[in-house]
Amino acid sequence: MTSTVETPEQAALRAAVAALGKRYGRAYFTRIAAAGEQPAELWAEAGKLGYLGVNLPEEYGGGGAGITELSIVLEELGAAGCPLLLMVVSPAICGTVIARFGAEEQKRRWLPGLADGSLRMAFGITEPDAGSNSHRITTTARRDGADWVLSGRKVFISGVDVSDAVLVVGRTADARTGKLKPCLFIVERETPGFAYHHIPMEVQAPEKQFELVLDEVRLPAESLVGEEDAGLLQLFAGLNPERIMTAAFAIGMGRYALGQAVEYARTRQVWKEPIGAHQAVAHPLAQSHIELELARLMMRKAAYLYDAGDDMGAGEAANMAKYAAGEAVVKAVDQAVHTLGGNGLTTEFGLASLITGARVARIAPVSREMVLNFVSHQTLGLPKSY
Repeated sequence: MTSTVETPEQAALRAAVAALGKRYGRAYFTRIAAAGEQPAELWAEAGKLGYLGVNLPEEYGGGGAGITELSIVLEELGAAGCPLLLMVVSPAICGTVIARFGAEEQKRRWLPGLADGSLRMAFGITEPDAGSNSHRITTTARRDGADWVLSGRKVFISGVDVSDAVLVVGRTADARTGKLKPCLFIVERETPGFAYHHIPMEVQAPEKQFELVLDEVRLPAESLVGEEDAGLLQLFAGLNPERIMTAAFAIGMGRYALGQAVEYARTRQVWKEPIGAHQAVAHPLAQSHIELELARLMMRKAAYLYDAGDDMGAGEAANMAKYAAGEAVVKAVDQAVHTLGGNGLTTEFGLASLITGARVARIAPVSREMVLNFVSHQTLGLPKSY
């Protein structure tokens, strides 16, 4: 199915991760989510096998590959019904930013643990009044001697309770213009002044969401990632992988739902023939398959461009991939539930919980409307509407 666009090594990676996901599966995932637990066993095994850090540099314990390979890992785990949401954040965003822009000490401190899964890092950008608009972020950092002092609030930050640190997007004052510019800081979870509060969600997932409060958090100078004047470049170096990995998350979820529906349509008999023999059942499932495959191709393009160092080209493709995957997964899950009828809402088949989960791909990490704004303005050259 993927031989025309994947190398033999990538195809082998896909098969190996699919086998790992199958050993855990949807039943494992829903059980731990219902119990409020974490997929610790799956995370640890994926790290031990090198899957979590496949995109990180070899000299720091990673696989030396790229976002292409990391997206394969997340997609296949999702297709098996057990996606690891923190893969979007810890190795993809935080690991990538530190690998590209971090100081040598930061790389040695964090990358080996992010690669083998023994360390995790969350990512804090979204704010109550700014969303993910980096130009309106109010979390600020000011210098105090050799230190930085960080203050502000963040919301909908995934996995803070199980992370060792958070890569926080703040803003510092430009000495020349006085304007605020984005910068990235590593804030370890136990730092004084750093607090986090659980936000109850309807989405059934092991990874919880949190509000962060940074109250005069004092950080050493070495907590700043990269150059102070290159914050925006560094920020988008992490956001493009985030969009690519969100697409992988959505495509994997869509494939799982579609697989359940196809199996049901193939075996469920009404009036002496399988319901899949009826075009009213078969055609919508075929359409979902097509849309998921198209989204996957755009995701592959985005990952290829990013791994090739084309940040500008990857930005357009990553936004398009995220948009396409978000639309495709919502339709695939809806059609899967509809195909199973009442069974689609039962715990036994595990599809109903995906209804809310699929919506996340339309909303986060950036809404589909903001993607359309990006494409209309940046790609089509239309006047900016915001």
